[in-house]
Amino acid sequence: MKTAFFSSVLVVLFFFSCTERDSRGKTEILWDNWGVPHIYAQSEAEMYYAFGWAQMQNHANEIMRLYAESRGIGCEIFGEKYLQMDRLVHLYNLPDSAAAHYSRLTGDDKLFLDAFVNGLNDYAEAHPDMIDEKFKDVLPLTPVDALAHGKRVINIEFLGVRDLVLSLNELEDIKDETLPGSNSYAIAPSKSESGNAMLVANPHLPWSDFYLFFEAHLNAPDFNVYGVTLIGMPVLNIAFNENLGWTHTVNTIDASDRYLLTLDGDGYVLDGEIKPFEERSVTIKVLQEDSSLVEKELILKYSEHGPVIGEQGDVAYAVRIAGLDNYSYYSQYHRMGKSHNFNEFEDALKMMQIPMFNVVYADKAGNIMYLFNGNVPERTEGDWTFWDGKVDGTRSELIWNSYLDYDELPKLFNPETGFVQNANDSPWTATYPLLFNSEDYPASMSPQPEEYPTSFRAQRAVNLIKDDDSISFEELVNYKLDTGMEVADRFLDDLLAAVEQYPDSLAVVAANVLKEWDGKTNAESKGAVLFAKWFDMIDDSMYAIQWDSENPVTTPDGLSDPEKAVTILKKAAKMIEDEYGFMDVAWGYVNRFRVGKIEYPGNGGQSIYGVFRTMYFQPERKSYRKYATHGDTYVAVIEFGDKVRAEVLLSYGNATQPGSKFMGDQLEMLSEKKLRNALLTKAEVMDNLFERKVFK
Repeated sequence: MKTAFFSSVLVVLFFFSCTERDSRGKTEILWDNWGVPHIYAQSEAEMYYAFGWAQMQNHANEIMRLYAESRGIGCEIFGEKYLQMDRLVHLYNLPDSAAAHYSRLTGDDKLFLDAFVNGLNDYAEAHPDMIDEKFKDVLPLTPVDALAHGKRVINIEFLGVRDLVLSLNELEDIKDETLPGSNSYAIAPSKSESGNAMLVANPHLPWSDFYLFFEAHLNAPDFNVYGVTLIGMPVLNIAFNENLGWTHTVNTIDASDRYLLTLDGDGYVLDGEIKPFEERSVTIKVLQEDSSLVEKELILKYSEHGPVIGEQGDVAYAVRIAGLDNYSYYSQYHRMGKSHNFNEFEDALKMMQIPMFNVVYADKAGNIMYLFNGNVPERTEGDWTFWDGKVDGTRSELIWNSYLDYDELPKLFNPETGFVQNANDSPWTATYPLLFNSEDYPASMSPQPEEYPTSFRAQRAVNLIKDDDSISFEELVNYKLDTGMEVADRFLDDLLAAVEQYPDSLAVVAANVLKEWDGKTNAESKGAVLFAKWFDMIDDSMYAIQWDSENPVTTPDGLSDPEKAVTILKKAAKMIEDEYGFMDVAWGYVNRFRVGKIEYPGNGGQSIYGVFRTMYFQPERKSYRKYATHGDTYVAVIEFGDKVRAEVLLSYGNATQPGSKFMGDQLEMLSEKKLRNALLTKAEVMDNLFERKVFK
């Protein structure tokens, strides 16, 4: 037995030594046990080629679908249900504008994009069995597809989605959607136990479609970046290297506007004159139930404001979206990832190619920063509320054509408070005590403090850390994973006091459940389901102390009508008992994490409850359970010491390809509120190696 054992060890050692020797000087992908590709390349072009290959191995069919949609051929593959998306893609002329922008790329910018797409295509050619039959006619993919995909996702789906959806709501009675969000922290050395700066990246997006993240580690000479990208993108969007890192949150930018047009005859009214619409037609193919294709002509209209979303009676909406002419979006991210210090990073930010998103930053030198980033339109009048609503389309002076400069955007660099944060709140609460004066910026840039109450989640973000002057890495991880309800901290004591004031047998039983509750939304927390139901049934008229911009992280508070609060508690208790059979049902019994057939008890809760571990659980038909569809996606907690330390998790796993072991393989850790070590050295990767690909 001993001889056989040592023989096996020698064979393994021989295999690895030969493989190491064979791969020397060649580009390779090392997939770790969590499906993360660690790419080691001899040049940045080879690195991006391998990045394309790796994305296809984990997400081939999803990428093919997304690129097809960005060509405006969804109906051709999936049928009539894709008509609205195809129309938007052609209305905003994404394929043609992407082609024009590709023609402007030169040098490395073009080389890297070409290399990435070559990696996509070469994987598809080498593995035709991994490509769904319905996508094979989409091949080969092109750099124009990659650019159009970026424009569709960032400009249309992130930046313009609210105005597009609101316009369609009124014109076609389409249901609104939950908008994406995120959390973030940057901790300065003055507030860190180790004296090192730290960063928390934590986007909250839907767990499907173009919102999915892909985790990767990219290495080439003078390039070593770890992070995530939205699938199909050729660069990392949220990332860190050995010197610095950044994350994004969706900001309260208004860089998309819906203009209400007044129709007159075949035109629209502008400055008292009737203007004709510009029109063009596009013919698309629509898949039928019998698998035949029928051609359909789309008539697309444009006003001076922008593309016309739709018409009804004597009105129409045109939606103008910023940043659609940006063509170096991917190039900026490459430069951000390659930066060695803050000055280089800021030079990349000044390219202003990323049309939205807050930037939260930290580095090895101990710097932290918050930036309200984006293409903020220069406007002649009106505040944020004015531009957030329907804009008068009869006045040409309200049509903007330029953006604010980088130096005009709100930013904090190394604030004396020792931290910056954003949880989709306005820039004014980026740290605490407050340092921004909103009056120093254009009124249309972002909501004024008195107009836009800080959400309970954003308040939770500040309250978790504001009084901790020595935050350790472990504490920061725990803060990120905190499942407490901020609204429970505000209102639970008042609710229990109300029950004592207005006792009732059912209310007393409910109060006893709430007294035993830990105030959290952990899987085992009993009382959270009941309290959430009660909170869902009250409104802000029940708050004794209303929102106060002078006290943005402690208001609202208290209950204005204790007797009504008890009445609502009884109704909530009855509803919970009727639905689940008992009042003290555990949070994780009701709320679940599931990917495919893998399922675990859930934790975390909605932003409206002030839960920093944000999760949105949707009820399933004919089931008393709810399943996570949106919320915590990627988490990274990073410390920039002499050696970078990072713990990460990608909630739903790093693959969507059928049969992949990396679909849902991180759900158990998500359920247990754990993170995993990011593997940042080749030795660590080799110790956790799942698969290796060497390119000849």
